Amino acid sequence: MSTDMSIISLISEASVLVQLVMLLLVVISVLAWTAIFIKWKVLKEARAASDQFEDRFWSGGDLTRLYEQLNSNPNLSGMERIFKAGFKEFVRMRKQDGSSEIAIEAAQRVMRVNMNKEADGLENHLQFLATVGSTSPYIGLFGTVWGIMNSFRALGTVQQATLAMVAPGIAEALIATAMGLFAAIPAVIAYNRYRTDTERLVNRYDTFIDEFTSILQRQAHSAEHK
Repeated sequence: MSTDMSIISLISEASVLVQLVMLLLVVISVLAWTAIFIKWKVLKEARAASDQFEDRFWSGGDLTRLYEQLNSNPNLSGMERIFKAGFKEFVRMRKQDGSSEIAIEAAQRVMRVNMNKEADGLENHLQFLATVGSTSPYIGLFGTVWGIMNSFRALGTVQQATLAMVAPGIAEALIATAMGLFAAIPAVIAYNRYRTDTERLVNRYDTFIDEFTSILQRQAHSAEHK
């Protein structure tokens, strides 16, 4: 008598607990791939927005005019949001206190706060991908251990044990491990890639803050010596 060893048959004949583990891993895998595509889109848009803003910023145009153009857009993010917040605070403190040094320090603090907010937004879903990558193999291993344990328990009820009797049970149990790896491997790869991309973007924001602060200092110094 032949035994059906197809994947579908092995899954359908697995124990309820092993099937639940497999179902959980399928759900986790779907959520992980959803997070991967969402994060890819977010980082792609953030890089494009930074490139476009830097082209405008370094084109030699008037910063006040650039600020006014951005101020009419309520959906700013990334470098644009950092610039808008810093320039607004600089102008406000200059009018309020009159000291360029105090205004520049206040603008720098505000830009750092906004940079941290942007970094938090870019890091969304990364922790989930890290969790999937680290836990999915163990969830699959739990299903495998449970399935193999049931297979060997079944041998206790027969007088003569053969490999053909335990092979289906072991095979269905190992599917859980395979599904755990299928969920974990893409999540780990995506996490490492997106973590690097996020750090590069945040470093670009940080460099921009330093460069913009230097520009404000030069302009303030020139204004004071006119």
